[in-house]
Amino acid sequence: MNLSLVLLVIFLALMTGIGVWSMKKTKTLNDFFLGGRTLGPWISAATYGTTYFSAVIFIGFAGTQGWQFGLNALWIALGNGLIGACAAWIVLARRTRRMTQNLNAMTMPEFLQERYGAKHLKPIAALIVFLFLLPYSASVFRGLGFLFQAGFGIPFDAALLLIVVFTGIYLILGGYFAVAFTSFVQAIIMFAGALAIVFVVTAPEGGVLGIASRIAEHYNAHIPLQARPSALTIASLVFMTSFGVWGLPQMTQRFYSIKNESIIPKATIVTTIFALVIGFSAYYTGAASHVFFDLNTVPMNEAGAIIYDRIVPILLTQRLPQLLMALILLLILSASMSTLSSLVLVSSSAVAIDLFRSRSVAMMRILSAAFIVISFFISRFQFSIIVYLMSLSWGLVSGAFAAPYILGLYSKRVTKAGAYAGMLTGVAVMTVLFFVLGQSNSPLSASIAIVVPFVSVFVVSMFTQPPQKEIIDKAFSEV
Repeated sequence: MNLSLVLLVIFLALMTGIGVWSMKKTKTLNDFFLGGRTLGPWISAATYGTTYFSAVIFIGFAGTQGWQFGLNALWIALGNGLIGACAAWIVLARRTRRMTQNLNAMTMPEFLQERYGAKHLKPIAALIVFLFLLPYSASVFRGLGFLFQAGFGIPFDAALLLIVVFTGIYLILGGYFAVAFTSFVQAIIMFAGALAIVFVVTAPEGGVLGIASRIAEHYNAHIPLQARPSALTIASLVFMTSFGVWGLPQMTQRFYSIKNESIIPKATIVTTIFALVIGFSAYYTGAASHVFFDLNTVPMNEAGAIIYDRIVPILLTQRLPQLLMALILLLILSASMSTLSSLVLVSSSAVAIDLFRSRSVAMMRILSAAFIVISFFISRFQFSIIVYLMSLSWGLVSGAFAAPYILGLYSKRVTKAGAYAGMLTGVAVMTVLFFVLGQSNSPLSASIAIVVPFVSVFVVSMFTQPPQKEIIDKAFSEV
């Protein structure tokens, strides 16, 4: 058995052990879904960071944006750290923790219903979560399947089944407690692995600063001026991946579960450092590929098109020793499993809590298992409609929820009609722009879909009946 498989077995055994341990702490639905709202700063920061970054950043985004953008890809890392992590905790965490507790809300759809007194808002929001986060989780499953196949020599179908089984074990047994504590272990692996990647890749070339001028030089030789991304493209990608996370239910749930407001400053610092290190490591490695590949050696298909998803894996395979490569495989696995378990937990809650109005831990466990099985079949067969839903997911979900959620935290004047208008505007704008501008412009489409609902919520709220005083008093008590 090679080193990678040994480390994989140890890692999966540890995840399973945490799941069994967490099961003893999980007695109520509040425990299963929010960890009893008892999580401290380090665990809270770890769950936020590991949910934020999956295998996509190390394989897809690092290779694609690193090659196409060069050092400009680092703007994405900076935006993710300062806006997606630091500013999100500063602006959202305290009010979200207090207001969801005031309203006894456990999910995004439940929060929107209670905050605006809109009984039909909850099922609509739950349907959006179900339709678009489930395919997203399936895409993460599929990416992990290919990782196992390439890194551990396990056939794709067997790898997919293995991931399903082990994710199911620790998630179904321990719920959010298991997700939180496994995220802490995964965050340590990700942090150490990300730093190691940059050091090993750049050290022979003069280190991080020494290689920077060579990246710029080779980038200018490889990418013609007319083929370089515009400032608008870069800005929209930064906005989508940074501010866009403010409206994603699997991210905002992290604020519901924190122990108390006193831990927020420490969690903010830890999350920001983590996000900056992971982001800069991934995108800097992707940009450094210009030094190690030229137009003759960069991976291409038979038609001569660059295969961006293979750039970073090939680079790491060529540059890293076996032990470190095994660690990097666990890094990517860790990033994806945490994101995956969070997506499954939020998707299953949309049905159990928001549609069936169940408060049963058994129901959540059953639905979590069902969602994992459904994700397996979606990942395995890749139905064409699912591919479109995956492409729409980030922009549509954030576009639907960001404005009603954020404005609901701060403004007492936002009305029920305004919340409906914001949600429906986000869905409509993202869907129309996706087909008009095309999939290649989805970051721009998503950015517009996130911004426009803020206008529609404001305008509609100006001309509709103010919210009930009882709801406002309850929601904003001690906020």
